Amino acid sequence: MLRLQHVSKRYPTGNQALKEINLTVPEGQVVALIGPSGAGKSTLIRCVNRLVEPSEGQIWLRDTEITRLSTRGLRHIRRRIGMIFQEYALVERLSVMENVLSGRLGYVNFWQSWLRRYPQADVDNAFQLLERVGLLDFVDQRADALSGGQRQRVGIARALLQDPDLLLVDEPTASLDPKTSRQIMRLITELAQERGLAVVINIHDVPLAQMYAQRIVGLRAGSVVYDGPPEGLTTAQLTTIYGEEDWDRNRQADPADEDAVLAMVAQDAGQPRPAL
Repeated sequence: MLRLQHVSKRYPTGNQALKEINLTVPEGQVVALIGPSGAGKSTLIRCVNRLVEPSEGQIWLRDTEITRLSTRGLRHIRRRIGMIFQEYALVERLSVMENVLSGRLGYVNFWQSWLRRYPQADVDNAFQLLERVGLLDFVDQRADALSGGQRQRVGIARALLQDPDLLLVDEPTASLDPKTSRQIMRLITELAQERGLAVVINIHDVPLAQMYAQRIVGLRAGSVVYDGPPEGLTTAQLTTIYGEEDWDRNRQADPADEDAVLAMVAQDAGQPRPAL
């Protein structure tokens, strides 16, 4: 499905964000990218759809080499790559339905997009997706009137309306409370299973990654230092990814007390402790 071969990214400043990344994500697999800030997680995701241009290497989606595409070819391949953004990237003054339908902009002509006249099949699919993500009662609500969790659900529905093969997700829970974070991660993974999507999620929250991802890829200083199952994230592996820390203290919390674990990991990562 998705294949990265020897992908590197060096910025004009000389900073090397990615170093020789080799990664294959099969159809239907949910992969979580974890690592400290500056490890290259967001850069990796953005290299896949060429929002950031790789300096070296090849990226393939099925049998198409993304890194060799012209501007026109890139526009077409992006139809097959859904993107869910940390800051939602909604048009605030538009309704929920209009924001979701914008996921079809790559499939309609200029006048259809300008007049926001979409085929009835697209509208029907949008209604189905809004029902699936729990927002059917908010169809006509303006985006700026929604909560953070509702906005993220709109972003999910918009990405899925593209009918993508691959879903890229950039920090989907960064601005959400622990309960809503779990709901969003659960929704993403359930939809991926239902649709057979390959999913790559950039996420800071290690416990959430372990709860919902099938595979964890740990990045440090632009290199892959762990690639394996969630249960393989031992204290030693976490130290390799994040550096020295009293990981055993974090593990002393009751494993069933997910909110406590989330709060402690957020504190250790230098983030504000969420209100529980």
